[in-house]
Amino acid sequence: MNPKTLNILLVEDSQEDIDLMMEALKGSAVLNVVHVVKNGQEAMDYLRDPTKGRPNIILLDLNMPKKNGRQVLKEIKSDPGLKVIPVVILTTSRSQNDVLECYLNQCNCYICKPIDLEGFFKVVRKIEEFWFNLVELPPGFST
Repeated sequence: MNPKTLNILLVEDSQEDIDLMMEALKGSAVLNVVHVVKNGQEAMDYLRDPTKGRPNIILLDLNMPKKNGRQVLKEIKSDPGLKVIPVVILTTSRSQNDVLECYLNQCNCYICKPIDLEGFFKVVRKIEEFWFNLVELPPGFST
């Protein structure tokens, strides 16, 4: 049986969090191809670029330069060609207003990043367990 391959778009401006995510995904039972963009404008440019494959899932930070994650989520979920892609909000914000706004704009889940290393790795393992192993994701559009 061939291992499942998932294309992940990580939208994150913190290099430290990018490095932690890449480390946490090493050794995964699922082959992950992670594409990283560092702000919301880069995310939308990537998603609208016909030469780029579409991800199976988007891990989206909220607080970023140029275009924040709230704006990106709204654009993704209002675009008929993109709205099927699950969007997992992965942020430090515990604001109830942010949580509500993201769910009103059709995020698929909202997860607060722990500040400690062990907690961060645990969250990534739970994301992997649920989204990469249990959930049946829509097919990616990658080539």
